Amino acid sequence: MSEISTRELRTNLAKYIDAAESGEQVIILRDGTPAAALVPLSVVEAVDDAEDEMLAREAAARLAAGEKTSSMAEVLADIFEARR
Repeated sequence: MSEISTRELRTNLAKYIDAAESGEQVIILRDGTPAAALVPLSVVEAVDDAEDEMLAREAAARLAAGEKTSSMAEVLADIFEARR
């Protein structure tokens, strides 16, 4: 894993994209502080898959415990109401 400044990233973006494609993780520093990361897409996909699995297990446990369920329409209404 390497750390680079935003200036270095702007100057050599293609190089760091190639590095990420090859499996390297690159931490991007803004004023010397970690601000973002450039990682292989496989890492992002693995995190998404793990999150989906965790949420599915949580939902299954709640259903097994007999907790109240909500329809998709109710969930969407709650989401849009919270954004107002």
